[in-house]
Amino acid sequence: MADLETLVNELPKIVNTLRLNIGHSHDIMQQIAMINNAQDKLRNIQETISQKVNSNQLEKSPISTLACRDTAHNPFNSGGFTVYLYKYDYPGLLTAKFGQLPVDITLEEIQAKIEVWIDWGDLIQAIAADILSDIQLVKQFNIDATHDSIPTTFQAAEEILKIQLDLLQPKLLQQQIQQIIKAEADSLKVKQRLEFIFDNIKNSQGLLKILLGVSSFCGKTGFALEWLDDDQELIISGDGKLQELTDIINECEFYQDKIDSLILQLSSLRVKAEKYLLNPKLGRNQLQKNLQKQKLVYSFSMMAASLLALSFGSWIIKAENPQLRQFNLNYNSEETAIANFKAAQTFGLEASRLAQTPPHPLIVWQQAQFKWQEAIKLLESIPKTTSIAAQSQEKLTRYRFYHHAIAQRVIIEKKALANLEAAHKLAIEAHFFVQSSPHSLSVRQQAQEKWQQAINLLKEVPKNTFVYQQAQETLQNYQTNFQQLSVSSYQ
Repeated sequence: MADLETLVNELPKIVNTLRLNIGHSHDIMQQIAMINNAQDKLRNIQETISQKVNSNQLEKSPISTLACRDTAHNPFNSGGFTVYLYKYDYPGLLTAKFGQLPVDITLEEIQAKIEVWIDWGDLIQAIAADILSDIQLVKQFNIDATHDSIPTTFQAAEEILKIQLDLLQPKLLQQQIQQIIKAEADSLKVKQRLEFIFDNIKNSQGLLKILLGVSSFCGKTGFALEWLDDDQELIISGDGKLQELTDIINECEFYQDKIDSLILQLSSLRVKAEKYLLNPKLGRNQLQKNLQKQKLVYSFSMMAASLLALSFGSWIIKAENPQLRQFNLNYNSEETAIANFKAAQTFGLEASRLAQTPPHPLIVWQQAQFKWQEAIKLLESIPKTTSIAAQSQEKLTRYRFYHHAIAQRVIIEKKALANLEAAHKLAIEAHFFVQSSPHSLSVRQQAQEKWQQAINLLKEVPKNTFVYQQAQETLQNYQTNFQQLSVSSYQ
């Protein structure tokens, strides 16, 4: 009895080792050996239980168990002795692997669970073998292991937005510009990686392609295949979290929604920094304004002292100081207005070039929209008392018209892209429905509904959008899948 109790109490520790860390080929080969060892231990426990049950040394009646929770050592009674399920790495994981407790369980049912765990070991060994047989796949995993994860890279780029530009020290400002440029480049790479991840996870039915997408998302933090849940969806651990594949897809969508805005903000910050670097007067103007305020305060103090010392001459100070102050204010206002007018023209020219020869991806339209908006802000800041007020008002009217037109294109592209993404998500759901219960008529009908919804969304994508061609190609594929599922449902 003691031998069996000792063996069964090893189950949580053994089951926890039935995982596959995706990484370097050498590590994967070592894990295959560990998985084999774990399976041998499970078979040994299974055989010992079988011998005890067959020899009637243990009762076969159901035994009530306590709930398995990973946060503490909860006992689970198994015929005269207690098995403790301890926390291993990730809360909830052992619960998933052992099943929902409390239940009435017999030793035969424990044997059946062991058989499932052995099968899981066979599956992840097969996945490991497939990875090792694909040289290009192994190389890509190794490359991913050198990059930061998507969340880490995104957060680092967000931190750059918080820097305070040093407008009066060109060398330091140049260094800050380089930091911003690097953050822009990293953000663009994140955008490309997100597109790659969606292509591999959402559009592929091959497991290795899906793992390639997850690897790109996790980067050097790595990830491991832990288990399949009740819906036959992969449970993946990494970066201190336990997630289903759908959770990772949702995270990707979150960052994809944010990445374009982040790129635009970094671009705006860079343009602003470059503007001050190319035109140091703008930075000095701000300093001059501050110094002017200090001079006025100092002049007021000196006048007060003079009035106390001398009773005459006050009329001269009162007459001359307002005129001098007004002259300085007018001069600075005119100089700033001219600089803002030129900067607005530059933004307008850049926006016009971006909008040429459509269709364009959403990010391009958003960049053009942002540049028109910046140009409008600069023109609106020009006072009516300056010499270029009339010119700025004329341009302001035209720029507002262009900005409105681009804003409409952004709305159309966003809607088209949203339809495409929603259709992809519905297709994944339909695919998983069929995979989880291929012989269930009701499940197949649900899958048909998902395919039909996806098809309807793709048909709504306008012809003049950037994603129209992709939507049409995807539409043909989805219609084929829908037709095949319709035929098989009636067989």
